[in-house]
Amino acid sequence: MAPDKSPPTRRLALLSLLALAALPILAASPLRAQDDSAFPLRDDAGEPMRNFRIPSELDPANLPGVIWRGRRDGDVILYEFFDYNCAYCRKAAADIAAIAQSDPNLRVGLVNNAILSAGSVQAAKVQQSVLRLYGPAKAYEFHERLYAARGGANGQTALMVAGAMGLDAAKIEQSADSQTVGDVIRRQTRLAESLGLAMTPSFVIAGVAILGWPGEKSLREIIGNARKCDQPVCDGKK
Repeated sequence: MAPDKSPPTRRLALLSLLALAALPILAASPLRAQDDSAFPLRDDAGEPMRNFRIPSELDPANLPGVIWRGRRDGDVILYEFFDYNCAYCRKAAADIAAIAQSDPNLRVGLVNNAILSAGSVQAAKVQQSVLRLYGPAKAYEFHERLYAARGGANGQTALMVAGAMGLDAAKIEQSADSQTVGDVIRRQTRLAESLGLAMTPSFVIAGVAILGWPGEKSLREIIGNARKCDQPVCDGKK
């Protein structure tokens, strides 16, 4: 789809509304994850990674708008909290797709943590509209395509990606402008804040939050340990 050079339209109005919507998403929540029981995790470069157990009341299992990949009865669930303007999230998207492709028993849940810019909020709303209108398979495809696109993510670029997929951009735009979609993005981002996930990407696996991108090799090890002993490290903890 070519860039829209027409005079201001409802689409541009949508982008303005979405930019304003970025502010209340970051409202504080009274629940906070506690930074305790940290495991001796290291990333692919050997650097330590901050991690902590999450309170059971903050389990993301029932969060609305999660984009799922993998079988429902998978024996390990990995949640990624991401932002569409996060460079490390772009790298993580390709590596996680490769991991999921090679691990049929892994279930991946994608959760928006749109904290880097108003454009991140816009892109997240378009993503949620694709999910509502076309289902999780198309939403996951959109997720991968948006990360594969050049430049920063915002509402306009997200709508262009959806249009290139053959989806109805006008219907997606209308859905993205709804209160229902806005509420989903707020709930996802507020949960991330409540969990203390101040970095993107961050992950939750086996009841443990991990801040930052560990790299493909380390993430595979974490997933293997979660499968083996239900924690990210099986040979001890700090």
